[in-house]
Amino acid sequence: MNGVHDMGGMDGFGKVEPEPNEPMFHTEWEARVLAMVRAMGAAGAFNIDTSRFYREALPPHVYLSSSYYKKWFLGLEDLLIDKGFIAAEDVAAGHAVQPPKPLKRGKFGLNDVERIMVRGKFARAAPAPAKFKAGDRVRAKNIHPLTHTRLPRYVRGHVGVVERDHGCQVFPDSAATESGENPQWLYTVVFDGAELWGPDADPTVKVSVDAFEPYLEPV
Repeated sequence: MNGVHDMGGMDGFGKVEPEPNEPMFHTEWEARVLAMVRAMGAAGAFNIDTSRFYREALPPHVYLSSSYYKKWFLGLEDLLIDKGFIAAEDVAAGHAVQPPKPLKRGKFGLNDVERIMVRGKFARAAPAPAKFKAGDRVRAKNIHPLTHTRLPRYVRGHVGVVERDHGCQVFPDSAATESGENPQWLYTVVFDGAELWGPDADPTVKVSVDAFEPYLEPV
């Protein structure tokens, strides 16, 4: 979807300011939010692309004024209410009011933490041969999906060169709407800075984007 979360190439937000010796968490509640998101995902309440979509769907003024883990928390709250795992009354009361909706998988203990925190595997068998290969010139389609997509706005309509084929992967656009994995080929596509930003761009800049096959068309 198009929204303020897709900030690549946007002006007015200033430069990135790395925090020296940044801790993993700034406060205890951030760690709890991470644990809740990972635990609910592992329990089968949602997949990673659905959770990303709910964070992206936060109102712009909320998204821009919220810290990283506050976005995670607010997105989780909206998602769990929409999926019926909690009720708005539960949130207002600060504890369960309505009977809980069963999860696909049961409770987790300390021995499950390491398994839950391991990143999932998204490679899948190819349903068809790859349409592109390294060296092919391709154009990123000028698409504007209503839900989650991994194609950033700043490359849409622009021409790049396929650098690498990553094989078939779960397609985030389908997974986010829970309409199936719909495996698609994934490529690294390299764009020249001048192609993206115009003649005033630094001529040495190149931008690499991992793009799924449905995002691309041959040039």
